[in-house]
Amino acid sequence: MDYLKQYKSFVNSYYLSEGVRISIGVTLPAVVMSYFNNLSAGIIVSLGALCVSMPDNAGPIHHRRNAMLVCNAVIFFVALVTGFVSGNEWMLGATIFIFCFVFAMIGVYGSRATSIGLAALLVMVLNIDRQHQGWDIFLNAAYILCGGIWYMLLSLSIYGFRPYKLAQQALGECIQSTADYLRIKASFYEKKDEFTENYTQLLDKQIEVHQKQDLVRELLFKSRDIIRESTSIGRILVMAFLDIIDLFERIITSHQDYHLLNEKFGDTDILEKFRHSILVMANELDAIGIAVKSTKPYSQEANLRSQIAELKEYFENFRDEYRSAENVEAFISLRQILESIEDIAARIYTLENYTTYDKKFIKKQQPKIDYDEFVVHEEIEPKLLVENLTLQSNIFRHSLRLCIATMVGFIVSKFFSFGHSYWILLTIIVIIKPGYSLTKQRNSERLWGTIAGVLIGFAAIYFIKNKTALFVIMMMFMIGSYSFMRIKYLVFVSLMTPYILLLFFLLNPTNFRMVMTDRIIDTIIASTIAFIANIFLFPSWEHEQINEYMVKMIEANLNYFDDVATSFLNKTPTITEYKLSRKNAFVALANLTDAFNRMLSEPKSKQKNARELHQFVVSNHMLTSHIATLSYYVPRYNKNNSQYNFSPVINTIESKLRNTKSLLEDDKKINHIDEEENGWRLFNGKVNSLTELRKKELQSGILESETKKELSNIKPLADQFNFIMNIAMNMEKMNIQFQE
Repeated sequence: MDYLKQYKSFVNSYYLSEGVRISIGVTLPAVVMSYFNNLSAGIIVSLGALCVSMPDNAGPIHHRRNAMLVCNAVIFFVALVTGFVSGNEWMLGATIFIFCFVFAMIGVYGSRATSIGLAALLVMVLNIDRQHQGWDIFLNAAYILCGGIWYMLLSLSIYGFRPYKLAQQALGECIQSTADYLRIKASFYEKKDEFTENYTQLLDKQIEVHQKQDLVRELLFKSRDIIRESTSIGRILVMAFLDIIDLFERIITSHQDYHLLNEKFGDTDILEKFRHSILVMANELDAIGIAVKSTKPYSQEANLRSQIAELKEYFENFRDEYRSAENVEAFISLRQILESIEDIAARIYTLENYTTYDKKFIKKQQPKIDYDEFVVHEEIEPKLLVENLTLQSNIFRHSLRLCIATMVGFIVSKFFSFGHSYWILLTIIVIIKPGYSLTKQRNSERLWGTIAGVLIGFAAIYFIKNKTALFVIMMMFMIGSYSFMRIKYLVFVSLMTPYILLLFFLLNPTNFRMVMTDRIIDTIIASTIAFIANIFLFPSWEHEQINEYMVKMIEANLNYFDDVATSFLNKTPTITEYKLSRKNAFVALANLTDAFNRMLSEPKSKQKNARELHQFVVSNHMLTSHIATLSYYVPRYNKNNSQYNFSPVINTIESKLRNTKSLLEDDKKINHIDEEENGWRLFNGKVNSLTELRKKELQSGILESETKKELSNIKPLADQFNFIMNIAMNMEKMNIQFQE
């Protein structure tokens, strides 16, 4: 692992920027108020700042601004209500139940709304043990509101100074994720019999790549200033993102029959040469990502051009030495790989140029794309909330589970002298998530993170006696915890715990040990309640809803294939239609993979047909890859292969995919088109005859001929259609067996 590169990547990431911003926003009010001998008020103001920071996650600035405005109003209201009812346990219990349900239900409006709900519940639980009277209730709520407004102004002012910085950081992260994906692709060129682990890694990484792409898409296509392309920076960011999406597709198109390649060339070093070149390109792409995040022009570290030139020369010498009639088809695959590497390298050179933000690299003419089609618009409609008030809704079941679990935690806290309502409820609220797998993961990470954090915190207190030094260390833990808050929950908890430990110690060193012991016990109690609630209170299992993801996956691949395949029938779709169907296929694959991974973390008894589902997920990844590869040959077909009729194979593939979709929807109607299948066999027969003719030419010593040119043009197309056909047939059979 290159630790220097990891360090540069993290230092320039928006995660660290967010951690520093939140730390300043939360700490400064307390420091300023303590200077005026009013630390207690400063802590309340800091609480408001912390709450409003929650919905201020990466996204278009108008979404962040609106979310922070709403969050300020919500936390002010919640602070007032909690203040009025905190003196009456019955009213407080009812308020906890209602607020937990309502603020969990607003999660139907998306992740930012979920963060607002979490902020509201945080204000509630941190005020239930603080009883105020009269005007103190309004003053407490006002302090919280002031903290929220302060943080909002801080965040918006930072954006005003650097309006493109977040988009640049997100784009850099997206480029680096693409580089990691390319590294995994390189592992397919290692000598091995099975590639199951490679596919698993590839699928997991594709989820991450999709998430990073989706964030950049939101930042660029929903930001009016950028999409108007009023500045060279905005235009270059949009162009770079469109190119990295195309590059990602090009990486996917490099999919080959790796078993055949190992069989034919496993004893030579040609595959290792390919692997090394791909890794060089991945490292180059990684460095470009860091350059984009740091807004510094990229200076090439490795001479990628010479590496590609050497590979091309080596391949030509290798081909002349080893080519024979028996391996002619495998050499066609090697030639495709080399062309893919050259094409990917050329795209990397273009991305390098973008890091300079030089106007001369702005394309004069860009394809007309309706960017609005590529982003999800979440409408805040009351009917959506009403429609989810049913046990069929996962959010509704989560809301019931949360409010019941918090009520149990509230009641339990009243029976133990060490029980602190706010800490137990806070732990339950943070741990319980809509899905079993995420709740289980959060529960485990919360416990282990707390234990690790306590050990770190006590070690700091034991060995360091200077309070100024402890304050500096606390600030470092604070920045670190907020930096990892959205990406590594275990690290977040491990850093947040010593930060809170040091805070309590600096504020009240006398009762510190007793308070910390109580917190650990409270955490164990809350984790136990959350674990039991997660299993027995309206559980939501992935196998109950994964069929929906499977249907959407088939639909997306069918539409993607249709847009690519119709180009071979002289019915070329628009650029927007093609790119949209491609995006939908990638998104559907990421969602299906994510759902399957969540299912694997559930109890064994709930993992229905796990083996078949894994095969289905891998098959769809291969299907998407081969469709992407097929799209690469569209321009070649229009120029060279007009005499071939692809209608039979296209119609047969689409029929097989529709049959699979029907089976998943419990529709037993299966379509068989024997005439089309016969046409597909005739097409393959024609290509096979051409292949045999080329083999005879090679046996006769004929190296160059018209047969070679024609075979080089049609064989890659035929291979991709046959790959897609075989996958479609296997999925149809697989689902017939699954239904039976």
